[in-house]
Amino acid sequence: MGQMIKVGMADLKICKAPDAVTTLGLGSCVGIAIRDPQTKIGGLAHIMLPDSTQMRAQAVNIPKFADTGAKELVNQLVKAGAGRTRLVAKIAGGAQMFAFQGTGNNDMMAVGERNAKAVRQVLAELKIPILAEDCGLNYGRTVEFFPETGDYVIKAVGKPVKTI
Repeated sequence: MGQMIKVGMADLKICKAPDAVTTLGLGSCVGIAIRDPQTKIGGLAHIMLPDSTQMRAQAVNIPKFADTGAKELVNQLVKAGAGRTRLVAKIAGGAQMFAFQGTGNNDMMAVGERNAKAVRQVLAELKIPILAEDCGLNYGRTVEFFPETGDYVIKAVGKPVKTI
C-alpha cells in the first residue's frame, strides 16, 4: 500500500501506483478520476464550477473549473508518462445539496447537475471514456482513487461504501 495523497477543493494531484489520491466533501463539486491502466498513472481533480469563461477574473484557478481542470489533469498525466489514448475516467459528486422552495426550475441553483454535465462534455471532447459514475442525488461524498486497480471508492454518511 502506497501513500494516500490529499486533493483539496479546486485542486488536482497525480500519482503512480501504489500511491492513491483522495478528496473530501464533494457536494455539488465533481471528482474527476483519470488513469492509464497500462502505466498505472492516475490523478484526481476536485472541480467546483462548470465553466471558467463565465468568470471575469484575469487569473483563473485552473482546477476549479470543469473545462480547464480536466484538460490540465490530462496534460499532467501525459507529462508523467501516461498514454493519452489509453486514458479512462470515473466521476463522482454533482449533488444537489440544497432544496430551494419556490424557485421552480432555476438552472443557476443546480450547480451540481451543471458541474456533472460540463465534466461529461469535456471528457467527451477529450475522447476519454467514462467507465463509471456516481453523480447527483442530495448527499456529499468523499472519494479515494487507486490508479493501480482503477477502483474509485465512494463514501457518504449513512450510505454503504461503494466502489465503482
